This record gives sequence, structure tokens and C-alpha cells, in this order.
Amino acid sequence: MKSDRELIDAINNGQSDAFEVLYYRYRDWIYNLAWRFTGNQSDALDVLQETFTYLLGKFPGFELTASMTTFFYPVVKHISLNLKMKNRKFTSENDISEEIIDTKKNAADHNSPELAAVLNILPDELREILLMKYVDEMSQDEIAQALNMPVGTVKSRLYRALQTLRQDARTRSYFIE
Repeated sequence: MKSDRELIDAINNGQSDAFEVLYYRYRDWIYNLAWRFTGNQSDALDVLQETFTYLLGKFPGFELTASMTTFFYPVVKHISLNLKMKNRKFTSENDISEEIIDTKKNAADHNSPELAAVLNILPDELREILLMKYVDEMSQDEIAQALNMPVGTVKSRLYRALQTLRQDARTRSYFIE
């Protein structure tokens, strides 16, 4: 199996099949991340398409300076938030409340509704870093690079998010004391 860097080099050299391999390697990760930001399937699929269109526009000449997830994260976040704001302008209040209900229903489908509820009350900047660390399995350095912030800020926010989870009665049992 070729590494991401080998695939990037192959694409830069005109081997279009390498782009397909890269697509299949990251499509589910990008879709799931876009779903977290947008809250619905249709928008997540649009973000997936726009993300790979953006990547394709970087060739030839693209150089991978970090992991692919570190490269993709800010791209997916930016496209998702722009799409969400654009859709908000054209969405009625009834549509918004249905979307909120669907998002809560999706979160409740996970193993722990209590954990989902606590995650929903975390401030966005804490929840984002917590999910990047434990769902996306990114290192603190990768998170810092993806969010363009110092590693110390990532550590601080991760600590505050975990403290909030430890202190909430609904999620305290997840932590060994």
C-alpha cells in the first residue's frame, strides 16, 4: 500500500488513479467530519465533493507538509461552516428546528446519550479539540497545526474539556478515579 506522500507524488506526475486511491482512503473520514459540522447528510456530501475538488485544484505542484488529516481538517471545517451559513439564509425557522431535532437524534444513536448531551453543552472550541483528539485520533501537534494555534492552547482546551466531562455526573463514570 502506497503512503500518502507516494500518492501525492504520483498525482503530481500525472497518475490520476492515485487520486482515486486517496479519495477512497479519506472519503469516510471527511464525510463524518463534515457531518459533525453541518448536521445533515446532503450538506456533508456536498462538503466531501468540494473538499476533493479543492484538493484536485492543488495539482500539479502540491506538497504534503503534514498528515492528510491535518491538511483536510481546516478545509472541511471552512467549507462546512460556509455552507451552513449559506443555507441558514435560505432556511425557514421550521426547517432549522427539524435539523436540530435530527442532530440530537443522531447524537442519541451513539452508545451513550449522556455523553452526547454533555458534549453538546461544551463550548465549540473545547468540543472541537476533544473530538479531533478522540474521534479523529489526531495528535496534539496535528490539532495545533490544523487549527493554526499553539500546542499549549490545544493542551489547555483539551484539559478543560476533560475536566468538564469528569465533573458532570452524567459522564463521571467514564473516568477512573
